[in-house]
Amino acid sequence: MTDLALCGAGRITMAHALAAAAVPGLRITRVASRDPARAAERATQVGARPCRYDELPDGADVVLVATPPARHAEDALRALAGGAVALVETPLCTTLADADRLVAADHRAGGGRLAYGENLVHSPIVTEARRRAGALGPLTYVETRALQPRPAGGGATDAAWGGGALFDLGAHPLAAALLLAGDDPAVAVRARLDADDGLGVDDEGELWLRFRSGLAAHVVASWRYETTVWDIQASSETGVVRAELAPTATVERDGEPVGLPGVRPGVDVAQIDQFGFVAQLEDVGRVAAGGGPPRSGAELGRAVLDVVCAAYASAGDGGTEVALPFAGPRDRTPVELWRPAGTDR
Repeated sequence: MTDLALCGAGRITMAHALAAAAVPGLRITRVASRDPARAAERATQVGARPCRYDELPDGADVVLVATPPARHAEDALRALAGGAVALVETPLCTTLADADRLVAADHRAGGGRLAYGENLVHSPIVTEARRRAGALGPLTYVETRALQPRPAGGGATDAAWGGGALFDLGAHPLAAALLLAGDDPAVAVRARLDADDGLGVDDEGELWLRFRSGLAAHVVASWRYETTVWDIQASSETGVVRAELAPTATVERDGEPVGLPGVRPGVDVAQIDQFGFVAQLEDVGRVAAGGGPPRSGAELGRAVLDVVCAAYASAGDGGTEVALPFAGPRDRTPVELWRPAGTDR
């Protein structure tokens, strides 16, 4: 058996709980939350025992860190120090300084003990889109979008969270763009952010990436939509691949549908499998059993945050292009790079 502890009891942990139910040999044993009542409620729902943050890993093989992003580094470091594999929800953390700490701690632990919770790495839809895009020859353009309603509660719309739509939601379409680019490094980014009056963070953002090969990518993240739309498009001089994760699950090559694997048995909600949550837990179970490093590691989480920080700095400077890797302050959150203290922008 692989024992999984939930460090956090927010809504995303229910997605992981549904995924865990479909993974043979995986069981949730502990649930921690800053709110004891919430920990007890979620623990009852998943057949585990409640506990405090500082009690983890408490014997668990894997600790899923699903606390607010500002806590991710502290909670992940505690899990690693306790001998567990840490699976850290997106975004990896709120500052590049903390990302550096996590990468260094993972190296000290022997490497491959910290998994970055980018579930799209494990999505069968994204995997098929990447495979088909790889057959197009050199890519010239990539567009990825995540559009959905504004989150209710949980603190994601507060400045203390670290950033808004482009930080919290945008980590996913940005990761998809970087995965499609493969070994082609991003060399510059420019961005636009917008926020409703009175909102502490951005509720819509877009960025434009320039890659060494000349590939261009456009990434959009928005909390201004009534329904959820997540899609991907990649094109070259020879063809186009388009994939949709929501509201439907499809992959097309030059407008022709591509067959996708069916939802695996034991999954009650199809999107839990299609978005990669089941395969992600299978992967960290393999890591915990000594099967090698995770498919999505700390380096990817830091790479995504590096682009995000540069994008917020670009938006704060009127959308000017910022070179990558980001050379700006490593101790500031994305929203602090966009709206420095003492300014009204």
